Amino acid sequence: MKFDPLYNPYPSSRQVVYASNGMVATSQPLAAQVGLDVLKRGGNAIDAAVATAAALTVLEPTSNGIGGDAFALIWTNGKLYGLNSSGFSPAKISIEAVKARGHEKMPVVGWESITVPGVPAAWAELTKKFGKMPMVETLKGAIDYADKGYPISPILSTLWQNAFNYFKRSMKDEMFNNWAKVFAHEGRAPRVGEIWRSPDHVKTLQEIAETNGESFYRGKIAELIAQASAKDNGFLTADDLASFVPDWVEPIKVNYRGYDVWEIPPNGQGLVALMALNILNGLELIDRDSPATLHKQIEAIKLAFADGQHYITDPRKMKVAVEDLLSEAYAAERRKLITDYARKPEIGEPYGGGTVYLATADGEGNMVSFIQSNYRGFGSGVVIPGTGIALQNRGETFSLDPTEVNCLEPRKRTYHTIIPGFLTRDNEPVGPFGVMGGFMQPQGHVQVICNTIDFNLNPQAALDAPRWQWIKDKAVEIENTMSPTISSALARKGHVISIPVSRNSFGHGQIIWRDKSGVLVGGSESRTDGTVVGY
Repeated sequence: MKFDPLYNPYPSSRQVVYASNGMVATSQPLAAQVGLDVLKRGGNAIDAAVATAAALTVLEPTSNGIGGDAFALIWTNGKLYGLNSSGFSPAKISIEAVKARGHEKMPVVGWESITVPGVPAAWAELTKKFGKMPMVETLKGAIDYADKGYPISPILSTLWQNAFNYFKRSMKDEMFNNWAKVFAHEGRAPRVGEIWRSPDHVKTLQEIAETNGESFYRGKIAELIAQASAKDNGFLTADDLASFVPDWVEPIKVNYRGYDVWEIPPNGQGLVALMALNILNGLELIDRDSPATLHKQIEAIKLAFADGQHYITDPRKMKVAVEDLLSEAYAAERRKLITDYARKPEIGEPYGGGTVYLATADGEGNMVSFIQSNYRGFGSGVVIPGTGIALQNRGETFSLDPTEVNCLEPRKRTYHTIIPGFLTRDNEPVGPFGVMGGFMQPQGHVQVICNTIDFNLNPQAALDAPRWQWIKDKAVEIENTMSPTISSALARKGHVISIPVSRNSFGHGQIIWRDKSGVLVGGSESRTDGTVVGY
């Protein structure tokens, strides 16, 4: 089936946005405007992506930050490029060292959970390779909002309050106080409509912009991070920071019903989405709201996750080749396991191996799919004094079991949840898409792609459609907007169904498609504060 990106037969909670000169879609309206301003000043889609991403570290700090990781897929000059800017674990960390501190599994907060941040390096690398503007121009919007402040929106306020409550319970006094000086300086989370500003972010973003990111890894900011780590007996060192560079990687794909769906290769979990789509390729999906369709999708994602969580880690440590996991023969074998009744996920043997998302496009044909995250909300809870930098807790996903492929080792990249997606047909770009939200992300990718290709939904309708999320074993959560008849039918097929009150756990996505005439059409997540802007 060939879908029409401009076709709009289904009502949505938000209107689809059309434009031809440029477009930005992300989870925070002010950040989208920052990116659009860059496009109007002569920047390209890559500059707009960097500007929007930097602004999001200020405008949505509950989901990402300067101390997080990033990935990107970039269409430019007739080719798709992939950037992996996820950091590795410190050279001095080990399973034995973490266990010696009393941990039986990787902790959620504190220095043990911290890996080298990749976000500033991603901004610098994208600017250097494909940008038209220097970082002193693209980071102006972020710096301005950090300096002058902005009013807190309702969903942002709720997430901030949740983080405040969690950190208050979970962190040592000194660590919590450092975090609170920046993010709760009134002794509480900021409330709806209050103006929040951060002078520390201003200084750090200016330093990053003026040094093209060098200061963060081999300069003044790196020294401050290393000093804070040494003071608190952390594992991260100046040498860890200085040794980090992002990797340009070859994107991986599967052909799904005539369209190429692209993801970043491991250590990212985009491979999970591709394996699931490969399985679904041989199955008929007739009706989006059919229990039979949802059952097949759920069973496919379970099989893909079983393999992903068993095999995916730092690509240097993987024991199975990506091409084997994505082979037609292996997909056919996994497909045979899907019956009319739910089953627990099974690992196969293929032998033959807190997040923000944004999408940008410009009138020159450039398009960017970009994602960055601190992992869980504000991350580790560690904030470097005087900088506003909240360091990610991505290391939490490592295992302390040395027999597992994703076990903790020095200078190793862990299994990564954040994944940008991209769609092409006949070697021509259709556009960027993404759904953020931890392990919901590949599940969101599969549902959005099926909504688009199988059911011809426009971008907004594809995002608005009720979602499901596989949790573990036979447990599945479905949104409260889904028909009770469907949930009952899925339960009869053996799924253990629950319906959360909040829709927040089902991911937040963005889409921009381009048709052959150059018209852009975008959709933005109705589950958060996001928006699409264009001109």
